[in-house]
Amino acid sequence: MACASSLDLPNSLSHRLKLSKPSQSRKPSSVSFPTASLNGSAGSQINGSSEFPKINGSHKTPKINGSKPINGSGFINGSSLPHLNGFDGINHDVGLRVAFQGSFGAYSEFAAKTAYPDCITLPRRSFADALAAVESGKADRAVLPVESTMEGTELRNYDLLLRHDLCIVQEINLFVHYCLLAMPGVRQTQLRRVISHPMALAHCGRALAQLGLDREPVEDTAGAVEMLRANHLLDTAAIASPRAASLYGLDVLAQGLQDESWNVTRFLLLSKSPAKKVFKNSKTSMVIAHRGGSMMVVLKVLSAFSSRNINLKKLEVINSSGAGQALVMILDVRGRGSLRAFPQVLYVDCEGSIEDPVVKEAIEEIERFSVFVRLLGCYTADTNVYDLQ
Repeated sequence: MACASSLDLPNSLSHRLKLSKPSQSRKPSSVSFPTASLNGSAGSQINGSSEFPKINGSHKTPKINGSKPINGSGFINGSSLPHLNGFDGINHDVGLRVAFQGSFGAYSEFAAKTAYPDCITLPRRSFADALAAVESGKADRAVLPVESTMEGTELRNYDLLLRHDLCIVQEINLFVHYCLLAMPGVRQTQLRRVISHPMALAHCGRALAQLGLDREPVEDTAGAVEMLRANHLLDTAAIASPRAASLYGLDVLAQGLQDESWNVTRFLLLSKSPAKKVFKNSKTSMVIAHRGGSMMVVLKVLSAFSSRNINLKKLEVINSSGAGQALVMILDVRGRGSLRAFPQVLYVDCEGSIEDPVVKEAIEEIERFSVFVRLLGCYTADTNVYDLQ
């Protein structure tokens, strides 16, 4: 498969997009992904070949553990250590089942493979279905994107987390790189529309406006690629990752479509049980609910942490007390397991472990003046930003 280089772009746009060059194919990297199947046959190849193309002229197949450097170090932030789910030399993720929303090749699957390179990924139609798979025992983990540098916090997904009895056990920050994909041999002049997840279309708004393509939202980026290939659409492009192009045998017409060059999404890995072992650089997440006096509660929360020299990594205030606004529903995991409604909540991430006496003291102080406190998880803070290029 060759990657076409015939995309005709306006001058104002072409300097921002990396055009893909024709390439020779090579065998896939050691990271194991399920082979895409469009006819229901497990493990079947779309184009009869098990070889993947190089992307953007590179002879290195994109990997999903940050091994393709942006600054020459292997990670965006210069860290020389790959992300592991344990530091005892033992591979803990073999056979681990991780549910994600979307089709094979979705960014959520990349996040799962970054956290657990040898895991088995299980596609689900919705984020709620992915969480339900863990609760029912059909999966061991679920992946949930919760915020991005371009969109801010994904409150709907935080709401899902609050409604389920699952614990945060890991976080992954993933650099999201959007590409324009088309059927092999299709040129830009043949394209009339582009399909992708609504957020991906929004993230690439300026580029798509200059390309003059009609936009059609679908459920997810990988689903768009799957639809493109399954229906053999010659007048349609999809926005997805370069890895999705390799997986489904499509041409990469252009790379870097996102309006903002720095596009990072934070994913949470969820489990029925809390993390077994948390290392020194730990982070604790919690939700604090109250009724009335928002500013006073915020100040008291800040005081509880600052008086003990505990750094906050996140503090977000949600006020749903206005007319017509839905209350925030939180599952009371320590009570009868019922959902409770609150008009105001605070999402808090702080440095330190819940086993730390100082952190415990801060939480106990907050519990004295708030209506409700629920710990969402204690896990190793990961400041790496992983790249799929």
